[in-house]
Amino acid sequence: MGTEDLRNLRHEYADHGLAEAELSDDPMTMFRRWMADVIAAGIGEPNAMVVATVSAAGRPSSRMVLLKEVPDDGFVFYSNYDSAKGRELVGNPACALLLPWHDLERQVRIEGVASRLSTEQNQAYFSSRPRGSQLGAWASPQSQPVASRAELDARYDAVERRFADEEVIEVPPYWGGYLVRPDVVEFWQGRRGRMHDRLVYRRTNEGWRVQRLAP
Repeated sequence: MGTEDLRNLRHEYADHGLAEAELSDDPMTMFRRWMADVIAAGIGEPNAMVVATVSAAGRPSSRMVLLKEVPDDGFVFYSNYDSAKGRELVGNPACALLLPWHDLERQVRIEGVASRLSTEQNQAYFSSRPRGSQLGAWASPQSQPVASRAELDARYDAVERRFADEEVIEVPPYWGGYLVRPDVVEFWQGRRGRMHDRLVYRRTNEGWRVQRLAP
């Protein structure tokens, strides 16, 4: 595919929109409404989201993770704390999230600050994961160079033998969750002529304030 092919890729969005009157009083309630719509629509991986962080040198990076919880105070995902994003969040806990729901012509953008969950919270979620995923968390030195696929498989096999007689596997000390407490949550709805609806909640000392942004 050449440059001209990319230039000619276009999709006309529907003209049903998002009005201020449709918003909930707080963005978390609004987010849950939209997530329920996405799940009801049968969209694959509805909780897949991009997490963007910034290194100590000021270089941004992003990757896809899975949103796992939406408590009243933010958005939760899990990771290896020694991964690239984990190391970057130590130096700068400010981050951005993006959930793209193309089939519904919607996206949600979130800006906030990440903090680690407690060991008890991490263990509770870790114990709910499939055993293979638990073993993988122990086996993978996430974001670190490895010599080959064979090395990864050998590490997994070793972990599988290590925990063969363990009914309950403890969460690794370097693995756990982050709560991203939002300061900004934007709801984006596609509209015709690229005149999209962008309604953004911003946290203030008096509560959430809503603004409409030009597309």
